[in-house]
Amino acid sequence: MVGYIFITGGVISGLGKGITTASIGKVLQSKGFKVTAIKIDPYLNVDAGTLRPTEHGEVWVTEDGGEIDEDLGHYERFLHRKISKENNITTGQVYWKVIKKERNGEYLGKTVQIIPHITNEIKRRIREVARKEKVDFVLVEIGGVVGDYENIPFLEAIRQMKLEGDKVVFVHVSYLPVPKSLGEMKTKPTQHSVRALREIGIQPDFIICRGEERIDEVRKEKIALFCNVSKDSIISNPDVKNIYKIPLIFEKQKFGDKILKKFGVRTRKSDLKKWKEFVNILEKSNKIVKVGIVGKYFDIGNYELPDSYISVIEAVKHAAVANKAKPKIRFIDSKQFEKSKRKLKILNEVDGIIVPGGFGKIGTEGKILAIEYARKNNIPYLGLCFGFQLMVVEFARNVCNLKKAHSTEINEKTPHPVVDLLPWQKEILKKKGYGATMRLGGQKVRIKKNTIAFNLYKKEIVIERFRHRYEINPRYVKILEKNGLVFSGTTLDRKIMQIGEIQNHPFMLGTQFHPEFTSYPLKPNPLFKGFIKACLKKIFKTNKK
Repeated sequence: MVGYIFITGGVISGLGKGITTASIGKVLQSKGFKVTAIKIDPYLNVDAGTLRPTEHGEVWVTEDGGEIDEDLGHYERFLHRKISKENNITTGQVYWKVIKKERNGEYLGKTVQIIPHITNEIKRRIREVARKEKVDFVLVEIGGVVGDYENIPFLEAIRQMKLEGDKVVFVHVSYLPVPKSLGEMKTKPTQHSVRALREIGIQPDFIICRGEERIDEVRKEKIALFCNVSKDSIISNPDVKNIYKIPLIFEKQKFGDKILKKFGVRTRKSDLKKWKEFVNILEKSNKIVKVGIVGKYFDIGNYELPDSYISVIEAVKHAAVANKAKPKIRFIDSKQFEKSKRKLKILNEVDGIIVPGGFGKIGTEGKILAIEYARKNNIPYLGLCFGFQLMVVEFARNVCNLKKAHSTEINEKTPHPVVDLLPWQKEILKKKGYGATMRLGGQKVRIKKNTIAFNLYKKEIVIERFRHRYEINPRYVKILEKNGLVFSGTTLDRKIMQIGEIQNHPFMLGTQFHPEFTSYPLKPNPLFKGFIKACLKKIFKTNKK
């Protein structure tokens, strides 16, 4: 019988419930159990596809074409397995399904209510994932914090699941602040959070204490007393610079063994040897590689939020470790280059440049200037999706002499639309089918032999994940190739360009897909691995001079 582990949050959002969930899964997986994870998002959006990155973080794309909350990316990376779009449940999806059933007369005239109809649909979706994936444990992260109006139906649904006989363990993640004026870790917010959870009818089996520091014995005793849990069931989860260290922190506290005991399952020995080696290199390597991510989704108000590019950041880490190096990532706002070209000199301070995906006009010309600088100064460059399209735009303008070349996404009246919608997409748009023009999920890519891409992938057909609408215009392929831009990856019929690389450059490669979505700690994406290798070669040549 499958075991369900429900992870709730308290006090504040942004506690790292996603990393916590992924880490619990990793610990159980290291013991030989089959594990999957579900993310519940209480917002009314059907999925994360229309959310701005600075609003809700990166949009993660699943192999089966789902646009999902970034936490599913953490699950895939930690568990090293593909996770379906069905593993993301939103309020929008649930209500939409129930309302459609009501319109179809499936409730036989009954009054449709939050309880039991909404909660039944939530339970159905959770159990369906368990049935399809045939796993030992399903981890379910409930978005938001206890006390939010939005997640009450989800909390009620998981309460019912235990009542109905499912094997359930509740894990509550709570924040323990250390006010500067006091210099003491306070437990009162956690006490109130657990009290609110218990009022709903859920008694946590474990309380994970998030904070700047490890929780001490005095505070453990207080939480145990007021929150009705044993001291042994209180798990410390302090701030760390390296998120991949969390499973090791949990393992040291025998958290996996304690969970198995709650389920009445005999424990097994953990195998985290390779994971430890990865963490060790990431923390202690003396070989530093500096990577600049040139983007525009960094600022929100007075704060900088790199979560917009979290998968790119993690893919850089994976590739750096594979090259026995430790990455130092610098976030560079492309908008500053539009104000002053002199600021481009800051690109000399990094060993390689990445321009990630994005939408819209803001910061575009700044990105193009950064790409030109990378090309002319032999700085390793990796362009992802929009970063690939703008690499083509820059090359068309400055090498092919196609003045004012651009993407029609940014300039519909450009005289040289080197990036454009394909004819079939335009036909759909005429019929107002805007959403149907997006290419999403895993697609096959044919790799051309005797290219950088083929040398890295070492095979002719690969599957990568896409999330885009515009393509390289086929009408301009010949002139681009004539001037030295090699299209080393295409669709299987060779009609649509998917990878481009520039000759006579240390490493200048762009992809229409998102290779960051197929990178794992112990198995980095080959293109990221090659990019970091080129960055390290640049360092070696610079030092040799």
